Amino acid sequence: MSNRVPGLFIVGTNTGVGKTYVAALIARQLAAEGKSVGVYKPAASGCRRVGGRLVSDDAAALWEAAGRPGALENVCPQLFEAPLAPHLAARAEGHELDAERLRRGIEFWRRRSEIILVEGAGGLMSPLGDREYVADLALEFGFPLIVVSPNVLGTINQTLQTLITASAHCGGLSVAGVVLNHPQPPAPDDPSLSGNRRELEARCSVPILAEVEWGGDCFRPAADWAALVK
Repeated sequence: MSNRVPGLFIVGTNTGVGKTYVAALIARQLAAEGKSVGVYKPAASGCRRVGGRLVSDDAAALWEAAGRPGALENVCPQLFEAPLAPHLAARAEGHELDAERLRRGIEFWRRRSEIILVEGAGGLMSPLGDREYVADLALEFGFPLIVVSPNVLGTINQTLQTLITASAHCGGLSVAGVVLNHPQPPAPDDPSLSGNRRELEARCSVPILAEVEWGGDCFRPAADWAALVK
């Protein structure tokens, strides 16, 4: 797949790690720097039904952060209500996830963006069909990965497993780095919070690019996202 427009592919170490939150912060920063930002989420499940139509809160957050480019329906063209993997959510509604549309949907953004941010569904090995995974889509798009890891107990294992998967999948996926996110208020009885970043920096083969505090609106330290796109 041609990469006429550079971008980043944001993936989590798991579900519920703050992938959309981090992707929206990146989109907002790039837009504030004057970049024309395209935002694409190939499929979303667990959507809300509002007035007879499905709404993806994740897609809406990305769209708002990027400055409302294009139309909201172009951000995420395949929406499903069941909180399942997208292909299973589609089947629960009597449909099939359209694999070709997963790929074709990004063309809208290639025609009108300087940078494209793609948010995957869950982790790299989250399925998008009986024999297809998020990692396969990331490989075809060719954008460097931004791995979002939660600052919780267990994140060292999950992050390293994600990086190992990226390096092994079909010859390897390019990883720009890791963002350590706080997806929930810090627990005073969790001693791992103060050491997770230090441990990740010592063990990861890619840089820990930044950290996002609980409810934070900026990256610490500041990151140059435009310099990471490919």
